Amino acid sequence: MNAPDEPAKHTPDTASAPLASRLPNVGTTIFTVMSALATEHGAVNLGQGFPDFDCDARIVDAVTEAMRNGHNQYPPMAGAAPLRQAIARKIEAMHGHRYDAESEITVTAGATQALLTAILATVHPGDEVVVIEPTYDSYLPSIELAGGKPVFVTLEAPDYRIPFDKLAAAITPRTRLLMINTPHNPTGTVWHAEDMRRLEEIVRNTNVLIVSDEVYEHMVYEGAPHESVARYPELAARSFVVSSFGKTFHVTGWKIGYVAAPAPLTAEFRKVHQFNVFTVNTPMQMGLATFLRDPAPYLELPAFYQRKRDFFRAGLAGTRFRLLPCEGTYFQCVDYSAISDLPEVEFSQWLAREVGVAAIPVSAFYHEPHESGVVRFCFAKREATLAAALERLSRL
Repeated sequence: MNAPDEPAKHTPDTASAPLASRLPNVGTTIFTVMSALATEHGAVNLGQGFPDFDCDARIVDAVTEAMRNGHNQYPPMAGAAPLRQAIARKIEAMHGHRYDAESEITVTAGATQALLTAILATVHPGDEVVVIEPTYDSYLPSIELAGGKPVFVTLEAPDYRIPFDKLAAAITPRTRLLMINTPHNPTGTVWHAEDMRRLEEIVRNTNVLIVSDEVYEHMVYEGAPHESVARYPELAARSFVVSSFGKTFHVTGWKIGYVAAPAPLTAEFRKVHQFNVFTVNTPMQMGLATFLRDPAPYLELPAFYQRKRDFFRAGLAGTRFRLLPCEGTYFQCVDYSAISDLPEVEFSQWLAREVGVAAIPVSAFYHEPHESGVVRFCFAKREATLAAALERLSRL
């Protein structure tokens, strides 16, 4: 007991002092909501962007072999040297730009961690970050955590082409970072060579840095090349190039990605990287390094996914959906205005409940309400899965 002349000791009442959220506007994502609806109603889930088929057994064997060979302790902070070397060779072979494996390649815990780390490493409170929307949902929370101010350039249906005049006007002396994404999630559009050259002109004579989200780099169709910023020396000199083995090799649950950037940018990136993940699991890195010796799995990927795209589009052509272009990614956007005048979120919920197919409203990828009557389907699925979805959608 306290002595009579001692003040009582109080335990803080945390309920009376609620935590002030760092991300007050973040709630349950539309992906979680739609997947839950799909499960509840037995819907074919074409919402979330991951395959429902197995990866190449050889990559699993390579990881297993790495474990058996004792690669089970911490790798270097920047990533296992054999994997970084394999990444450098791959980028050089595809895009003609040689990154130094030791000082310019970092292995990350997926692309989302790479994006957050690049933003935290470069953006100071009050800095402006230009965001092209619709946009992947991690960009804005990452900018908010860094204290940055997003400046939006909006793409419009149905073609979602870059409005370069508006992009140029968005760049000011306060701009620290520009976020680009090609091939683009959710719209399936890609940047072309003329787009990259226009971007060069816009950022020339500025201090703007670029984060180039290229996780769908091996899903560009009709024989077109992926136009990485690494192909353009002026852009490469100011860019963080982000990619994902999870997307490329159908192993999204492994959460392995990488960032390629000039040495000064990489040095700043690694200062943050070492304190938010330090490093990434060793056997998967070593297994990937082995698997990358054969380029066929990623060189054949465009044809693999184009067949799925074409099968799905052919099936949708017989419905009342209007197909939007799909130049890349494994997402197909459709206009449903001939079917319903419901807002996109409500239409997506109705589609899951009443038709039995889950989609994602494209409006969810904008920072404020923006209705176009467009939803996104994921076609990274087995043909039987796509056929089941198409059978249901054909009833509309």
